[in-house]
Amino acid sequence: MLKLIGSLTLLLAGPAAIASAQTAPVTLAGFTYIKSVGGIHEYRLDANGLDVLIKPDTSVPVASFQVTYRVGSRNEVTGTTGATHLLEHLMFKGTDNFNRPKGNSLDQYLESVGAGYNASTWLDRTNYFATLRSDNLDGYVAIESDRMRNLWLRESDRQAEMTVVRNEYERGENEPLAALAKEVYASAFMAQPYHHDTIGWKTDIERVPIGKLKEFYDTFYWPDNATVTLVGNVELQKALALVKKYYGSIPRAPHPLPAVYTEEPPQSGPRRVTLKRAGELGSLIIGYKAPAGLDADMPALSVLSSIMSGGENSRLSRALLDKSLVTHADADIQPTHDPGLFLIDVGLAPQVAHEQVEKAILAEIEKVKKDGVTAAEVKRVVSQYRAEQAYRRDGTAGTASALNEWIATGDWTQFVSYPARVSEVTPADVQRVAQKYLNEDQSTTGWFVPTGSK
Repeated sequence: MLKLIGSLTLLLAGPAAIASAQTAPVTLAGFTYIKSVGGIHEYRLDANGLDVLIKPDTSVPVASFQVTYRVGSRNEVTGTTGATHLLEHLMFKGTDNFNRPKGNSLDQYLESVGAGYNASTWLDRTNYFATLRSDNLDGYVAIESDRMRNLWLRESDRQAEMTVVRNEYERGENEPLAALAKEVYASAFMAQPYHHDTIGWKTDIERVPIGKLKEFYDTFYWPDNATVTLVGNVELQKALALVKKYYGSIPRAPHPLPAVYTEEPPQSGPRRVTLKRAGELGSLIIGYKAPAGLDADMPALSVLSSIMSGGENSRLSRALLDKSLVTHADADIQPTHDPGLFLIDVGLAPQVAHEQVEKAILAEIEKVKKDGVTAAEVKRVVSQYRAEQAYRRDGTAGTASALNEWIATGDWTQFVSYPARVSEVTPADVQRVAQKYLNEDQSTTGWFVPTGSK
């Protein structure tokens, strides 16, 4: 389905967003002003290259502060798969200045001021964030900036968090669709590091040395590999001063940040994988090679995904759900930094054969490729997208979260411009991208075949 990444136009966003869009950029010594788009102002901290995005909104009493590091599982290699995620867990263990024995650790402080906070890791990024009253920002930014370079990395903490992460891994392995998705990605990508799941392989989770995690931290956790985002009840000049106060003394990375230069070789034929495990119902996934998230075809592919599975009137719903062949049917494409996958996944109803469902899915794809889609279908999807955007953008945390994904993809301004690009998609565009990308020779098909009750 069409994922909610982007931003509403100012008209849809309402008076608060319009007011924030009219906030003029300011100058402050130590910063280079880059640009302003959709009420979001971008600056670069001259001392170390830290990228800063600020979106003032004085209609709310809170602010969301987020740090996005441009490192994810795509930056891992064999032996360190899952390192980004494990390091994310360790980032909450403290520093010499802020830690639990002193009573001023990050979680102790944020819980004392009633903040909501968390972190997440994915293919292209890791982010740390909190939403709290604006007058409590100073204390949070002090802790957040300190752990950028002064983190405790201790073997005892690695052991403790390793067991937590291993439990997450095992829960995923017990979910048939999640386990099958890992198999599909591992088959679809032979060279490009989307090959391995963000959580990593089990033995890497268990055995990665603390020294390797420190090496990973010392490679990627620097201001010139990060973007700070501040959304909410802040004044632009004061927000910049706050960032400078706590991040200005941190040096740039002492080495060039390593680039991911491995590209997936062209696929020259269909691939298939079968996963047989204990379970009750079968699952099926078809993944087609898709372009990177900033490609001009991405909006049309997003619309295609929602035409296939966005609601009761979608193509897969009518072909599969209405006929009781499946328990769910989803199509999805996520904008990613590198070329990814257009995914269709279904859960089979009892006593339904994989062959029957796969044949029905492929028949629906061929209909789109041969006959196209209707203007009414495109209009419905775009209208749904705009309505869902209005809901999802209701709050500072949602805005920061959406910005996070576009930062990772490579261009935060898509947060503002992507909705207009979706609105410009035509039925001809949808048919064209279906013909271009949804081809058998670019596909990887996975079956989960249950072998009995769990």
